[in-house]
Amino acid sequence: MPTPEDLAHARALVAEQLDPTEVADLVIDGGVSSLKLECAQPTGSFKVRGALAALGQLVAEGSSSRVVTCSAGNHGLGVAWAARQLDIAATVVVPATASPVKVAKLEELPVELLLVGQNYDEAEAAALELAASDEATFVSPYNDSKVVAGQATVLTELLEQRPSMTRVIVPVGGGGLLAGTLLAAPEGLEVVGASVARNQAFASLLSGVDLADLELHPTVADGLAGGIEPDSMTLEVARLCAASLELVTVEEDEILRAMAAAWRSGLVIEGSAAVALAVALREGPRDDTVVVVTGSNVTGEVLERALAAR
Repeated sequence: MPTPEDLAHARALVAEQLDPTEVADLVIDGGVSSLKLECAQPTGSFKVRGALAALGQLVAEGSSSRVVTCSAGNHGLGVAWAARQLDIAATVVVPATASPVKVAKLEELPVELLLVGQNYDEAEAAALELAASDEATFVSPYNDSKVVAGQATVLTELLEQRPSMTRVIVPVGGGGLLAGTLLAAPEGLEVVGASVARNQAFASLLSGVDLADLELHPTVADGLAGGIEPDSMTLEVARLCAASLELVTVEEDEILRAMAAAWRSGLVIEGSAAVALAVALREGPRDDTVVVVTGSNVTGEVLERALAAR
């Protein structure tokens, strides 16, 4: 797990490379929601924080000749952006079914982009094989202590912006943001992890379900889809911090309605980000809660589907 030194290094590097994202109070579906707008990052997603922390550590250690990663899209964009900033060669593997918006953005960055497989798990297997054969450093989207340390900077930044906050809602896929949030959380802060009911590998593994028994179905929250490593460090963090953690699930129609509600308030968000907002909309306005809006990389087709569903 990340050490205090990892967390401190990540805070310094992220602060050097990225401006703080805004916390906005928006009227959504008639109520005011406090939103941490990570969708405003230069890559359109919070994932750039973890990528910067991981690649920055490699530079500091002098072992940064080349990195390989796999991604549903946003982590790959983060690694590509960080690699350009830090002058590191990078290969990004995404499934052939990845969001066209995310693929198009990746094609604009100076990385080797490979489209492999029909889902995240197949892309990850190919990326791991490539990293091993080329003796490159593999940077996991979630099961990497430096990546998690970078994601922790979302909360450390947020605590400075909203010191009165007592509850935060984050989406959960592989658990990198959740683990970082839990590790950075002060005593008394409640962390709510929101996952997709149709594709909840994290919560299932945490409750003891065998990975082979999981049924993972397609979801509009593509960034949260797919299996995770059964021994992922993020699961261990969740177990250790269980007292301050609440896990909830969100249905597809709730995700689409949250995307539509955000759009009507002038905010374009992707399905993965809408998972956390959907929880807040289900509960109604709460003054003590901030929702982390993690990304904005959505296709016009998916957005139209969300608007039609309202």
